[in-house]
Amino acid sequence: MGHDHGHGHGHGHGAGADGRRLTIALVVTALVLVSGAIGAWITGSLSLLADLGHQVTDVAALVTAVVAARLAQRPPSARRTFGLGRSEVLGAAVNALALLAVTVWVAVEAVERLLADTPPEVPGLALLVFGAVGLVGNLISLAVLSGGSGSLNVRGAALHVLGDALGSVAVMVAAGVLLLTGWPYADVVASLVIVAILVPRTVALLSTTAHVLLEGAPAGMDVEEVRAALLAVPGVREVHDLHVWVISDRTPAASAHLVVDDGTTSHCEGRSDHGSVLDRAAAALRDRFGLEHSTLQIETPEHADHEEHCAPPAVNHPVTPRQS
Repeated sequence: MGHDHGHGHGHGHGAGADGRRLTIALVVTALVLVSGAIGAWITGSLSLLADLGHQVTDVAALVTAVVAARLAQRPPSARRTFGLGRSEVLGAAVNALALLAVTVWVAVEAVERLLADTPPEVPGLALLVFGAVGLVGNLISLAVLSGGSGSLNVRGAALHVLGDALGSVAVMVAAGVLLLTGWPYADVVASLVIVAILVPRTVALLSTTAHVLLEGAPAGMDVEEVRAALLAVPGVREVHDLHVWVISDRTPAASAHLVVDDGTTSHCEGRSDHGSVLDRAAAALRDRFGLEHSTLQIETPEHADHEEHCAPPAVNHPVTPRQS
């Protein structure tokens, strides 16, 4: 069975700049966390405490994102041939589980306070001040992250900060209701709103990390469309053993066996035909789907069951940066 292999490789760009932006957002969020901790201790507010729990997970998420951006700059090694990009996925899974634990605890505490005859008194003015401080910090972090590369790493961190900003808005609304009406359950209701904001995001994050760890296809990519694109390459008559997966959230990859037309080559001859098929197939994957890391194997029908192997040709594919 004759085999030829074609490879197209690409690496993330802008990880250094993303790392700097994420570090700035981390520092700002950490300062907001300290402010929120002081506010929760002074006021005894459950909504502020819920927002504080979210800020803790935000800091953890940003730390993970910063570390991942740094690790993304390291080249692959003999032991880790794909590099350390997947550490980002593992960190995201840990963050999601922590976020889920926080939301469950806040929901239970909120229900207990709703059932209590006299909910704890919360000073509305202090709640408003600390909520505003948190919101300003979140908006600064969002502004910093919005200028990044748009990679999933940065977008995921920005999503955490956005959720925290919404939590700060809920805290401020609760403070306003307390100041204007004195309704004692405003703080508890605000904490439940924060829980409602967090739960879908947590479930989505867990689902995404599980999909990546289980070698699922990249989000938004139809594997059958990938197969059709390969079949449309001149000289390709069949595609099998097609696999499309994601190494990390920014590094999709593909592998496939391409059966070429009978007349494309003889057993160990016609390497240029093989090379042109590989070139066109790799270009289709790269240009249409952003699959810059591809491994393609050529097979010919008349030699599909033979054990003799041909040395693979040298095929170099130009790599163009893929915008995330």
